[in-house]
Amino acid sequence: MKIALIQHRATADRAANVRRGLAALEEAAAAGADLVVYPELAFTPFFPQHRGGPAARAWAEPVPGPTTGAFQEAARRLGVVVVLNLYERDGDHAYDTSPVIDADGRLLGRTRMMHITQYEGFYEQDYYTPGDTGAPVYETAAGRIGVAICYDRHYPEYLRALALGGADLVVVPQAGAVGEWPEGIYEAELQVAAFQNGFFMALANRVGAEDVLTFAGGSFVVDPAGRVLARAPFGEEAILYADVDLRQCAASPARQLFLRHRRPDRYTGGAVRAAPEGQGGDVPYRQADSQAR
Repeated sequence: MKIALIQHRATADRAANVRRGLAALEEAAAAGADLVVYPELAFTPFFPQHRGGPAARAWAEPVPGPTTGAFQEAARRLGVVVVLNLYERDGDHAYDTSPVIDADGRLLGRTRMMHITQYEGFYEQDYYTPGDTGAPVYETAAGRIGVAICYDRHYPEYLRALALGGADLVVVPQAGAVGEWPEGIYEAELQVAAFQNGFFMALANRVGAEDVLTFAGGSFVVDPAGRVLARAPFGEEAILYADVDLRQCAASPARQLFLRHRRPDRYTGGAVRAAPEGQGGDVPYRQADSQAR
């Protein structure tokens, strides 16, 4: 399977951004892509860089809606699977959402970002309701695909849920800024996650200078052994292509060993520390504290 990650900047002109996104889809399909993935909020400015207000919902749209409809038609015509990311409005709530479109143009579903951050430049709790879709895995023409939207990639339990759901590839629509985290940590984080869970991971980052943030680019693809297979340039628009063989997942250490040897019935939580002198075995913190008192 050939993956294409669209590393683009976005302006305040949503219609122009969508047109550029559709042109990138045409280009990727002509290059033989089976799956095309877009970065976080691919067709709008990254508005969470500012505190939210009453006008924030102006960027939100329904799913299905005009953007998904345009890409559904293109996906059907081109025979390509598409993963988008946009600001979804649903009644009184709004979500950071990735619609997943199959190669026949069907909207298979949507993943809503589960974990919502809040700090300078990323005031996302001002805009987003925490997602309620869980960790779905989509059976697409390109394979079994899960989505971890930006901040969700930091949560091992979420990525493990995608692995247990049968994902062979997890795509990450991302809005990662220059200097946001220590250099190399994004790659290391996904390399470890791919190795521990036995799937490919593909991170599509946005790029470009906006009001507060400058987005870094550097989109990349990791295999189930934790190796970086392909990387886009930093600081410039690009389409990153990577050929992946999803059959490698079955032979990965995670599928052959780690997932088979899990003991979820024993993961009850609660830290332990060494028993007081003269007592045998470890003592849970709560018990040890009680004895100390």
